[in-house]
Order: sequence, then C-alpha cells, then structure tokens
Amino acid sequence: MATNRTFTMLKPDAVANGYIGGILKMINEAGFRIVAMKYTQLTKDAAGKFYEVHKERPFYGELVDYMSSGPIVAAILEKENAVADFRTLIGATDPTKADEGTIRKIYAKSIAANAVHGSDSDENAQIEGDFYFSKLERF
Repeated sequence: MATNRTFTMLKPDAVANGYIGGILKMINEAGFRIVAMKYTQLTKDAAGKFYEVHKERPFYGELVDYMSSGPIVAAILEKENAVADFRTLIGATDPTKADEGTIRKIYAKSIAANAVHGSDSDENAQIEGDFYFSKLERF
C-alpha cells in the first residue's frame, strides 16, 4: 500500500550553488506539503550510516565524502502517491537523461552531484525520514 510521505535531501552541491529556494519552490508547486525540514551537515559517520546499504559498492567512500562535504537540507514531504510523484519530479539520476523541467535537469551538474535525493520506496521513505527526524519534528 502506497503511503503519502516521502523523504528528500537537497545535496551539498545544490546547497552550495544557492538552489534551495528554487528547488523548494518546485516541490511546493508540484503539490507537496513539507511536514519536516532541517538545514544540517552530516558527519562522515552519519553519512556512512545513512548510505550503509551501499557499503559494498565501489562508490561508497566517495559518496560518504561528498555527502559530508557541506550542508544539506533534509525534508519529509506529503502528497498522495508521494514516492512515485517525487521520483518523477526529480528526474533521472543522470541529469543528461532527465526529462525537461525536472529538478535534476535544471539543477544537477552530474550523476554524482545530482542536486537531490528522493526515496525509492515507501519503506525507504520511512527509514530515511526516521534517520533525520523525531516524531516531535513532524507537522
């Protein structure tokens, strides 16, 4: 059963390039309601725990280094069919393959610096949201 919440992170490249406002505007205009949000920076340890599912993959170390390299914006979003609709809004991981008008087509620089994370399943949306937010931080 699909839930109505998903998780996103505006990645260090998007934050450093001043894209927070533009990306949040696109999220709001697509009908998502922000139910939790914080501006923070991951330590290498926290980034390693968040991306632990990728620990055996060759890019894991670079991913941890990148995600702890600067501030991020973490958020839980709410909308009917949230996970699928947000995946459509952000576009393909490779911005050169992303559809026109998607967040990654507009704001991403590369596959690695792809501006934004979006949960790939309802289960992961719950796990990822719980990683960043307590129940008291959700509205």
